[in-house]
Amino acid sequence: MDLPAYLARIGMDAAPAPDAAGLAAMQRAHRLAIPFENLDIPLGRGISIDPAIVFDKLVTRRRGGYCFEQNQLFLRALRASGFAARPLLARVWLMADGMPPLTHTFNLVTIGGREWIADAGFGGSFSPPMPLEDGAASQMADGTAHRLVRQDGGWMLERAGDPGATDGRSQDTRDWQPQYSFTTAPVEGIDLELSNHWTSTRPGTRFLTMQIVSLILPDGFAALTDRQLSLHRAGVTESRPIQDAADYRTILASIFGLELSVEEVDRLSRT
Repeated sequence: MDLPAYLARIGMDAAPAPDAAGLAAMQRAHRLAIPFENLDIPLGRGISIDPAIVFDKLVTRRRGGYCFEQNQLFLRALRASGFAARPLLARVWLMADGMPPLTHTFNLVTIGGREWIADAGFGGSFSPPMPLEDGAASQMADGTAHRLVRQDGGWMLERAGDPGATDGRSQDTRDWQPQYSFTTAPVEGIDLELSNHWTSTRPGTRFLTMQIVSLILPDGFAALTDRQLSLHRAGVTESRPIQDAADYRTILASIFGLELSVEEVDRLSRT
């Protein structure tokens, strides 16, 4: 793990102290710098979670990735920075019809005997590290809210807002929606390989039918879903369609920091 290169990628001068404040700082820096995206799937390349390939893609080539890439990189950086951390798997309940499969990974971090969940790879609005305690909650300045609930021998992370969106900004009704459920059972590398393969290859699923790019902003959230761009900044939401391939490429570079070739964007525009 080339920790200095990773830290430079996320805009940190040095590794943080391995405490709760350091964990929060590192996770937020990661999410501000590295976009969530699944574009290699519609480009026909698939998703590898080989550590060297993930590092080259997200750090060296300054691309983004989805949870199995993002949180693997984040986990290795946490360990290299002195944190005790391990991966977990979760079932995402976004618009779920029946029991969802294990299609999300994030990290469990132990600090001074206290466990925290730390997720640098969920493609929605920002949720900071949270103590693994029933009723633990977070509220961000832009209205994003999450809470943890003990449930059926495991845990459910809930978010405020619309049941059909990954955006956790609270609505007037203040409804809580299930985001993902999990247990703290040990997760092995082969478990991650299996879940990543299913998530990135299963016909008809979210990542095979949609082009998704998102990034946490200092004052909000940016999301590109297929041909629609949405910007949530300082309490104001703006949305507009993508005009053409040139517009698509400009948005990827200017908002999300993704430099894709003309040929790549043309292929995405035709998908």
